[in-house]
Amino acid sequence: MFKLMTGVDMLHVPFKGGGPAMIDVLGGHTKAVFATTITALPHVRSGKLRALGVGGRERRAVLAEVPTIAEAGVPGYEAVNWIGIVAPAGTPAPIVARLHDEISTILGSPEVEKEFAAEGVEIMRMNSAEFGGFMVSEMDKWGRVVKEGGIKAE
Repeated sequence: MFKLMTGVDMLHVPFKGGGPAMIDVLGGHTKAVFATTITALPHVRSGKLRALGVGGRERRAVLAEVPTIAEAGVPGYEAVNWIGIVAPAGTPAPIVARLHDEISTILGSPEVEKEFAAEGVEIMRMNSAEFGGFMVSEMDKWGRVVKEGGIKAE
């Protein structure tokens, strides 16, 4: 998406996860990495990496001095990692509601909020319908990137 939105010619180097990609950047073998906050934050804090931008719509509290990529000159750019919890289709509504309530309670606990915040993780609170819509919009966005970028499965 960055390449498509900026016209920058850069080579995508596929790694088997964020860890190996981070090792290559820290070792000077790769010049840049699009990494998660959790993966990059310790190295930014230690001074081994310089954060150039964050992919969300808003700055991260743990990297308040780092602009969003949109602020840095790529208007409309948003690329974030997210994790959601899903259940099989046909799961009874009362079970879905109970899972949602229990998970929301856990995510709302001060201990969990504190740990997540320290790692740069932001909790996005959504009900099932909102999360379903969010997943569809993400699939649409990344589907366009795959199509427009000519990305093929290897």
